[in-house]
Amino acid sequence: MLDDEQRRAVEDSQDSSHGDGHDYIVGSPHLRHAVLRQRIDGRIAAVVRDVIRKKGDCAVLEIGAGHGSFTDTVLAAGGSATITEMSKASADYLSRKFRGNPTVRVLYDTDGNAPFREDTQYDVVLLISVIHHIPDYVDVITRLCDTVLRAGGAVVTFQDPLWYPRQKRSARALSWGSYFAWRLTQGELRRGLATRWRRFRGKYSETEPSDLVEYHVVRDGVDDSQLQDLLRERFTDVEVDRYFSTQSPHIQAIGEKYFPVNTFGILARGRL
Repeated sequence: MLDDEQRRAVEDSQDSSHGDGHDYIVGSPHLRHAVLRQRIDGRIAAVVRDVIRKKGDCAVLEIGAGHGSFTDTVLAAGGSATITEMSKASADYLSRKFRGNPTVRVLYDTDGNAPFREDTQYDVVLLISVIHHIPDYVDVITRLCDTVLRAGGAVVTFQDPLWYPRQKRSARALSWGSYFAWRLTQGELRRGLATRWRRFRGKYSETEPSDLVEYHVVRDGVDDSQLQDLLRERFTDVEVDRYFSTQSPHIQAIGEKYFPVNTFGILARGRL
């Protein structure tokens, strides 16, 4: 997925942005807000239990596991997990967290190719708040479906931003306004403005952490329709779940009732 120079840049960025003591929760709506967390937990658990009901066990590949929040969901549902991380600090944290648990295997994945170097297949591929970090996400999802996922398997993705060009200006304004309101409370407004300004000018920086790990900001979100078409060619059932999310708890409570959707997840079942 990445050449050596890109790999080193992303690795440095991941370690600087997700080092020891990094709090994944504060900037992650799907971890911070109970309503979103429960929504995703429920989908993951249902898929894992369905596979177990059909074949007796369920092997899950979780891409970009962070600190293992949703790995816990997989394990609670009865599955086993191989989990990847591009951040060395996070990979080390996961190794410590699941030390002694034979149902969990941690892969430190410096270039995004670790799952493809192994002759291993899985029943479920899990990507939570991950696709928008990948430059060529269409290629990666295609390869995961075609080489890593078993026949009859499932792909579960969540917490990716809807494709910007298909959103109304009013919807984008509400999403950006919510984001900047939260940034003001984090003391990082200048960084957020600089990132949006580069996106507005069509610029992409190979050295800025925000551009290296948040490709959606400079590449117009994630094309949910393109992914839906890709998956419908390969699965018997594809469900798209669109919803509103933002970092601020107060705005989230209002937005989930009144604001346009800006985020999506996909559940694809029955790999052909």
